[in-house]
Amino acid sequence: MTSATNGLTIAVPRGALFDETVELLSGLGLDTAELRSNDRKLLFEDIGVITMRPSDVPTYVESGAADIGITGKDVLLEQAAHGSEDPARREVYELLDLGYGRCTMVLASKAGPDLAAEALRRLGVMRVATKYPRIAARHLEQTGRQAEIVEVKGSVELAPLTGMVEAIVDLTATGATLREHDLIVREEIVECTARLIANPVAHKLRAEAIDRLLERLRAA
Repeated sequence: MTSATNGLTIAVPRGALFDETVELLSGLGLDTAELRSNDRKLLFEDIGVITMRPSDVPTYVESGAADIGITGKDVLLEQAAHGSEDPARREVYELLDLGYGRCTMVLASKAGPDLAAEALRRLGVMRVATKYPRIAARHLEQTGRQAEIVEVKGSVELAPLTGMVEAIVDLTATGATLREHDLIVREEIVECTARLIANPVAHKLRAEAIDRLLERLRAA
């Protein structure tokens, strides 16, 4: 069955991108029956698939544990750190926008007066909670605003409701969760979709196999 991906090992994200990624692999001719049915198994050697959290995909691809991988543009942007010495930076090649898993990274705050803008006027700095501290910091720096970035791991919507921050930077698909918490989008930062990435060495040594896969994906 490995001929479906030309013998390449692929890192597949669990979570929101999983179902559409499995459909994509199935469309390439991969036997995904066990991949669909066994959510505890992580390594599917017979079809050359490794499954993991989306944020771990670039790590496995960069290390060469996988030749190629699929993850969200948000993950790539967050791990494309400010400088080459940043430990979060991942050296991978982004090959193709796969078009699914579409979400938007936004700056949002409580409905009503814009408390973040008010804080900037009064104090010269705004407080922003996010799971994406590098994306948030980069966007605010590029737009000339000073911000105190508060990194959170859980429900980021809670932070402005408790008064801990004036705004959040988060990923949203429909905006429903924001509306449920009386938050509104103040700015759209970047649109994010699933991307195909490759290990730089594999991209050179296995160029023919990767190019053939790219052709099939573009055709699909």
